[in-house]
Amino acid sequence: MSRVEVTRISAYGLVCDVDRILLCRFSEGIFSAGMWTLPGGGIEFGEYPEEAMVREVEEETGLRVMPMGFAGISSFRHDTDVRAFHGIRVIYHATLLGGELRHEVAGSTDRCEWHRLDSLDRIDVVELVDFVLPLLPLLRQR
Repeated sequence: MSRVEVTRISAYGLVCDVDRILLCRFSEGIFSAGMWTLPGGGIEFGEYPEEAMVREVEEETGLRVMPMGFAGISSFRHDTDVRAFHGIRVIYHATLLGGELRHEVAGSTDRCEWHRLDSLDRIDVVELVDFVLPLLPLLRQR
């Protein structure tokens, strides 16, 4: 029996203010449950990545954002005996337009919060968060 190969392309928003970053916590039952990640998710068939990022950020956080340019791309693999998974994550800088911060219900995340950049070492974050930190203009100035 051969392994199933899956490739998933997703889009994420890098939403920051002066000294904080917007993060979402993975729900129970999800790989990496309890860890914090950027808001974002899968790109639907025919959807532009920027549109997917805007949609996913609003679905997970209740906030409306606008893409402000390409931030980076991250790729990872997670293989088991029955499945080989390749995730490709397109990341956009995003600016906040409005909305009210709220938590996603019955989704892949269960909480969203602003986290101070200088306190990220006190929470469990996925490697995607570590990947984007050097992409923040604020951190480059320190």
